[in-house]
Amino acid sequence: MLKKAIAELIGTFTLVLIGTGSVVLGDGKSGLLGIGIAFGMAVVAMAYSVGTISGAHMNPAVSLAMYINKRISLQVLFMYVAVQLTGALAGSMVLRFFLSQSGGDTANLGATVLAAGVTILGGFMIELVLTFIFVLVILVTTGKKGDSHLAGLIIGLTLVALIVMGGTTTGVSLNPARSFGPAVLMGGAALSQLWL
Repeated sequence: MLKKAIAELIGTFTLVLIGTGSVVLGDGKSGLLGIGIAFGMAVVAMAYSVGTISGAHMNPAVSLAMYINKRISLQVLFMYVAVQLTGALAGSMVLRFFLSQSGGDTANLGATVLAAGVTILGGFMIELVLTFIFVLVILVTTGKKGDSHLAGLIIGLTLVALIVMGGTTTGVSLNPARSFGPAVLMGGAALSQLWL
């Protein structure tokens, strides 16, 4: 159980650090495609490394779906969510340190917030539908009829596509832990919109 917790913590830490780091440390020229690739490749890397220990959920929505699908117990669900949130917060803290040491703006940690003109209902529906698609792909590709050798790659590429598609609207979180780390440290709109 401890190994699984550590694996989830490392996986979520890496996802948040690399993904949100690409948002705020990138050169600004790669745009949503570059951000999507950074998040997607972080998922692929963690799926094929720590995923061999914990399944690399790195996302409370995924862990909840795995619990509903009877693939993990309630005890494991609570443990995974706790370490995912901890890993995300740690990833954001390290990103803030990197920014402070490179002369960057530590006020922006790549939080997911609604873009100008996007309503609360619109943002909620975007997150709901895109998270549903993402979790569905994860459940099917890691299920009995999925191909375990390709699952990590398929999941990573799906994340890239969803970020490219919806990134300009909500920041396309798809992951409560991914949004939690930056929101806790930034406060403001990021924290008030965390429920989305």
